[in-house]
Amino acid sequence: MQAGHEIGIRQTLQQASTAFGEILRPLTGSMDKAASRMVEWFHQISQSQRRALPMDKFAVLRQYFGHTEFRPGQETLVDGILAGRDVLGIMPTGGGKSLCYQIPALLLPGLTLVISPLISLMRDQVAALTGAGVPAAQLNSAQSLEESREVWRGIRSGAYRLIYIAPERLEKPAFLENMARQEISLVAVDEAHCISQWGQDFRPSYLKILDFVQALPRRPVVAAFTATATLQVQGDIALRLALQDPVHTVTGFDRPNLYFDVYKPKDKRSALRRLVAERGDKSGIVYCATRSAVEQVCDDLNAAGFSATRYHAGLSEAERRQNQDDFQFDRKLVMVATNAFGMGIDKSNVSYVFHYNMPKNLESYYQEAGRAGRDGEAADCILLYGPGDISTAKYFIDHNSDNSELDPEAQAELRGREMERLQRMVDYCKTEDCLRGRILDYFGQDHEPGCGNCGNCQGSFQQTDITIPAQMILSCIKRVKDRLGYYVGAALILRILRGSRDKRILELGLEDLSTYGLMKATPRELLQSYLDCLEAKGYVFIDSNYATLRPTPAAGGVLFHGVRVEMLTKIQPKPLLEQEPLALSSQGVDEGLLAALKEQRNKLAQREGVPAYIVFSNATLVDMARKTPRNREELLSVSGVGEVKAQRYGAEFLSVLQAYGRGTEEGEP
Repeated sequence: MQAGHEIGIRQTLQQASTAFGEILRPLTGSMDKAASRMVEWFHQISQSQRRALPMDKFAVLRQYFGHTEFRPGQETLVDGILAGRDVLGIMPTGGGKSLCYQIPALLLPGLTLVISPLISLMRDQVAALTGAGVPAAQLNSAQSLEESREVWRGIRSGAYRLIYIAPERLEKPAFLENMARQEISLVAVDEAHCISQWGQDFRPSYLKILDFVQALPRRPVVAAFTATATLQVQGDIALRLALQDPVHTVTGFDRPNLYFDVYKPKDKRSALRRLVAERGDKSGIVYCATRSAVEQVCDDLNAAGFSATRYHAGLSEAERRQNQDDFQFDRKLVMVATNAFGMGIDKSNVSYVFHYNMPKNLESYYQEAGRAGRDGEAADCILLYGPGDISTAKYFIDHNSDNSELDPEAQAELRGREMERLQRMVDYCKTEDCLRGRILDYFGQDHEPGCGNCGNCQGSFQQTDITIPAQMILSCIKRVKDRLGYYVGAALILRILRGSRDKRILELGLEDLSTYGLMKATPRELLQSYLDCLEAKGYVFIDSNYATLRPTPAAGGVLFHGVRVEMLTKIQPKPLLEQEPLALSSQGVDEGLLAALKEQRNKLAQREGVPAYIVFSNATLVDMARKTPRNREELLSVSGVGEVKAQRYGAEFLSVLQAYGRGTEEGEP
């Protein structure tokens, strides 16, 4: 009986593999078409065949996703959902949040509804799921009427286990009416921090989720997931989703394979070109604060001979999609983008994320930086900081129209929170302490005093006594306040100290102050460093409401009581190429074999019109190269190789492994 059952399962999987191959071969780069055709095949399988598949959490994990064990926190959350409890999962980017609701979706009756903030994210998730043999689909505004109707036909016939939607769709009465007729067992909320006004990506449309859930005939399990949430945001998520006695799991925020650093270059453009050049043919993302900066940086990189493309909200949907596909399919190595290219970008081989401008808050920075190193390899996260970044960030905070539907009092409160988060971001850029420690402190996670894998921990520093320059700066702030009766911004203070003939200085009569021109010989960059040091040490602060530079009570000790001020200066940032990474996942692996496996993967990806990571992730290829399986059974022991993919791709990869082994033996002395 058991043997017959297993034979039936194997035959079904073989049918799946054959059908999947026939579906994909004629397609040229369209993941949506591939997913649609795959679902057609799933619809053809009888309900009895699908029910015959072995259904427990470990079987699903092994069969569909190719893993034999759960990552930290995953099993707890999966068990909570299967037990009918709401869950709140806080897991780092790349920590496997999606599996926590995808596995229950294959075990629970009916449909799992996944609420996701971006069409690009939905598209990538559905492509990855269908590639693994999971019947999933999406409903989004970019689909044609016929495409939407096709998905609805599949929903009504029970062809799908997961449906991805944007939160805005919940506001449509017709959607609720149709979904009320379906058996919905689970509502999974991805990027759940978007529901919180305390979060960095607050979207009012997320507030409609609770109304939708409560309007269903039977309340489903509600599961919320995010990678970036402070304790305050976590509480707000639970409140606004009305989570009922949730299983609350926080696995931590640390990503040990990511190297963090902050550069303060005189010329950002040349610094960026150098950083990209140092990384050769590796894939990376460059984030810019504005559309114009994206255009400028992308043009500059292409002119310098790099393979770059762009992404921002000012481009047409067709161009954004084409450019994202070029990056996902490795036709372009560098993506230059605004934060519109953000949540959920699931490209496993991103080796670096550079920020050309400082983001508005640490949540956004950490989430965007987290696009790097999702394959477990060492990756760089470097921020190019300049004083002008602060005013740019403040402009976006002051002109944020996303929350226009809120009342003026709520908008003012929200702005105050955003300004507080901006100050924490500025503090990160200016700190002399461990950069990873600053991030983990922000999210409330305990950590060792030094991480050993950031620019401040690895950099070389020299300590300089800057007491006299500090006194000059503080004295200038005080004298301007005494003269005008109010404080002014940092930029004006620096211009006064350097003896600028600025029109405003002359109009205010500040050129006759005793501190005017006192630091004329000091380079502007060094003067800015002095000011940053004073701010970091708590002698001055920038009033977020008025953008004015103000001394703190501690400044009196420097001016009047002989308190010394010392500044640590980073002599030379240590580039990635010279670092000894903490733990490279590919250590001990034959690089020649790994390259051969990647070449085979690229051939299959090109043949089937999907990104390389849809075939296998880099981490899977590394494990394959390490274990060197000789047959299908051994191949299934490789992390990330499930039944469908083993059946579909196994022969080609086993052939590469065998050929490489013979070649190595023949080349031995």
